[in-house]
Amino acid sequence: MIFSLPNTLTWARIVLIPLVVGAFYLPLPAHEQNVLATVAFTVAAVTDWFDGWLARRLGQTSAFGAFLDPVADKLMVAAALVMLVELGRAEALVAIIIIGREIAISALREWMAHLGAAKNVAVSFIGKLKTTAQMIAIPLLLYYDPLPGFPTVLFGETLIWLAALLTLWSMGYYLGKAWPEIRRRGF
Repeated sequence: MIFSLPNTLTWARIVLIPLVVGAFYLPLPAHEQNVLATVAFTVAAVTDWFDGWLARRLGQTSAFGAFLDPVADKLMVAAALVMLVELGRAEALVAIIIIGREIAISALREWMAHLGAAKNVAVSFIGKLKTTAQMIAIPLLLYYDPLPGFPTVLFGETLIWLAALLTLWSMGYYLGKAWPEIRRRGF
């Protein structure tokens, strides 16, 4: 089911990516660029949760949706992280850790699915915790402007580093789950 409501929301998330990045190239004051990018990213992040919930609720889950959803997530996060590095709001090391893990774990999941062992590397609690940390950190760093009584930048920087640490932890977890299959196959 390529054109269901949940898949349309996933496509919308992909369409929002150029807006998140492009906001910083528009001839707007910096604060307005920050707000536009933050709102676009936040809307995309909310649709990430909502499209999966809607697919299950409406009985519109599909193999295509299961493929497209994580691709949209990874593209969205990677684009935002690259932009944050470009703006000097995040360290390149953080982006490399998070993006590298996403690529590695996607490949691992694809390989495990090919072997019929996909359930061994299903999404874990630590993976969800990592996603939550980065989905809060990224909008804070995109917004970047101070809020009264709330240290936006400090919170964003702390959470993005926490997300990077959770990223490494979750990668270790997934590799540990796949290790018996890796050893069995003699790799």
